Amino acid sequence: MADKIATRHAYGDALAELGDKNKKIIVLDADVSTCTMSCIFGKKFPDRFYNVGIAEANMVGMAAGMSTTGLVPFVHSFAMFIAGRTYDQIRNSIAYPHLNVKVVGSHAGLSVGEDGATHQCIEDISLMRTIPGMTVVCPCDGNETVKAVSAIIEYNGPVYLRLGRLALENVTETIPGYSFQLGKGSLLRDGNDAAIIATGLMVQESLKAAALLEKDGIKTRVIDMHTIKPIDREIIIKAAKETGVIITAEEHNVVGGLGAAVCEVVCEEYPVPVIRVGVNDEFGRSGDAAALLKLYGLSPENIAEKTRLAIGKKR
Repeated sequence: MADKIATRHAYGDALAELGDKNKKIIVLDADVSTCTMSCIFGKKFPDRFYNVGIAEANMVGMAAGMSTTGLVPFVHSFAMFIAGRTYDQIRNSIAYPHLNVKVVGSHAGLSVGEDGATHQCIEDISLMRTIPGMTVVCPCDGNETVKAVSAIIEYNGPVYLRLGRLALENVTETIPGYSFQLGKGSLLRDGNDAAIIATGLMVQESLKAAALLEKDGIKTRVIDMHTIKPIDREIIIKAAKETGVIITAEEHNVVGGLGAAVCEVVCEEYPVPVIRVGVNDEFGRSGDAAALLKLYGLSPENIAEKTRLAIGKKR
């Protein structure tokens, strides 16, 4: 796999490849297939691909009906539109009857860049994880995305898969012993001074932050929480007990996202200080993606600073 690849690109390749193995997979897209990369599947299997136009709500309803015949529909749009515009249909037509439909939200988070606040979805994790029975997955790189797609095809039930626009470094390929399992976080780096739990592109930023902290003698554990729901309670509790402090990192609003999910577990099971790094309950803005991530504090330097602050809160 390339050194850098967007999760949406890795997804498109993986879905097309898996389409050969599973003839029940069908793909629906809301007229943005060249962006979501579902077009790769469409070119290979035109008889199993449906461009419904700018009619996201209808698309979800179609997929729900198709799934009742034994098909495995994947529906696609930008995260802002699929999680926001079709929330009602996802909740009532897919999740309520627990149908086997995979919802794919591409171009999530601030890293959409110049498209601005109207397209920078920082609420989708919160919306999707509060739907009963919904599985929520946010892979950090191309390698993990390929494994995630295979896993959600095998899983029978509704899934929300969050993908991004930017090309990202493949970090999981270089981690000894790395494996992907739905509902289980992946330990990418060990350490007992603090634990950073990250998802999506913030995994790479967290690994960089850990390297910065190591220069000061701070050994930081980094956990890749690719599955936000069901969340891996065991790995969170273990981190809380062994490090005494947790930092969460996400390209999402801190309200209702990964940080909130981790806090729920920590408060119930083993209370320790938790500091959340993410978008602090404000909208995005138009600009270069890298500049926006830095502006909103989604950088290795800020994660490292928050980690030092968190360590200072230890009992």
